[in-house]
Amino acid sequence: MGILNKFIKGSSKPKEEKQLPWIPLTNTQQLEEIETKSKTKTQIIFKHSTRCGISRMVLNQFVDAYDHSDKEIDLYYLDLLNHRDVSNEVGYKFQLIHESPQLLVIKNGVTVAHASHGAINNLVLSEFI
Repeated sequence: MGILNKFIKGSSKPKEEKQLPWIPLTNTQQLEEIETKSKTKTQIIFKHSTRCGISRMVLNQFVDAYDHSDKEIDLYYLDLLNHRDVSNEVGYKFQLIHESPQLLVIKNGVTVAHASHGAINNLVLSEFI
């Protein structure tokens, strides 16, 4: 078994964690900035529940599949458990019912696409750039 363990250990390399250009969304004043910036550049908000396994799975899949630069899209991360007030205001401002996880695509001051749960990874973000 020693040879097998050496073979298995030798073949597994730790997976490098992909880093996205997240902008932490932590206060409601940022929503005005997002609305303004959306007139010249696509803005995305990813609402994530840090206590939910499904939310974590969808976030990991999103990170793995994401292939855009910060020149194309501003990518906001909202920890909705720590910033419930911001999460509530996102819903009011961009006219959406709260879901988690949830992704919003904002252009010209309005939500042009949104999805929740597994449907997040079905959105083709390049269509909104």
